[in-house]
Amino acid sequence: MSLDTIPIVDLSDFTAGGERKQRFVEQLGRAFEETGFVSVRNHGVPQQLIDDYYEAVKKFFALPLEVKKKYEIPELAGQRGYTSFGRETAKGYTAPDLKEFWQMGQIVEGEVLSKEDYPDNLMVEEVPEFNELGVKLFKSFEACARELLRAIAIHLQIGEFYFDKHIHNGNSILRAIHYPPITQEPKSAIRAEQHEDINLITLLVGASAEGLQLLNKQNEWLDITAPEGCLVVNVGDMLQRLTNNRLRSTTHRVVNPPREKWHTSRFSIPFFTHPRSEMRLDCLPECVSETNPARYAPITAGEYLNERLVEIGLKK
Repeated sequence: MSLDTIPIVDLSDFTAGGERKQRFVEQLGRAFEETGFVSVRNHGVPQQLIDDYYEAVKKFFALPLEVKKKYEIPELAGQRGYTSFGRETAKGYTAPDLKEFWQMGQIVEGEVLSKEDYPDNLMVEEVPEFNELGVKLFKSFEACARELLRAIAIHLQIGEFYFDKHIHNGNSILRAIHYPPITQEPKSAIRAEQHEDINLITLLVGASAEGLQLLNKQNEWLDITAPEGCLVVNVGDMLQRLTNNRLRSTTHRVVNPPREKWHTSRFSIPFFTHPRSEMRLDCLPECVSETNPARYAPITAGEYLNERLVEIGLKK
């Protein structure tokens, strides 16, 4: 498929204000209602920072397995540190995804929060720049997500700054994923089985190889490739739940490359924007009506996250 599989918006329109800001809100809202995915240009995340972090990510995953396993702490349920190959499965599937990954969580500022919800981040001794760059990228992604959620809040008519207090020191995650080369005939054509994200919105910088696909309303799988310099942003289940299905959490997956590229790795760096655990995900009154009654039972973000971590095999 061409690069216009998903709409493209320009975040500088939103920050410019006036008619440009309103146009951005309309474009983003329409994209999230119709496809659940969008490409964002002029997003404010420095390209040099992205490039430098990719290099550090490659260095980390190139370490011997016994070194990486030092950073795999079972009681952290994959929410911090390293998760080895074949540990995570998509909801509703038994075959594990063909990936290993690293997760960094919130760098809490100005308050003391539960270590159960916010365990300390692990620091990689062997690649010190991996830690420093990760913190910088986390905060840069978070700033971009804040602007996008403000636009979403305007679209939903709930007040521009509705999400600010919920994502300040929120339980967001920066994940670095490595899909290793394929060394033998795979049992499946899928590197990461079809799924929907758990969180409010996901921000993804261009992956190092193709493979990301979304499932459209016609039940067709379409390739997603962000134009150079763009972020791919999609709706997660928490936002779909909050908006009573007004905004779509679109099913997506990562497929294997063609045989001639089996020898290559794929790297991907998504930022999962999570709210604070106490945020309620009860359907917004603005999204409930006689013709569209509330479809979800009341629940907090923390309770919902725990449910989903059990479903994907990271938590007992």
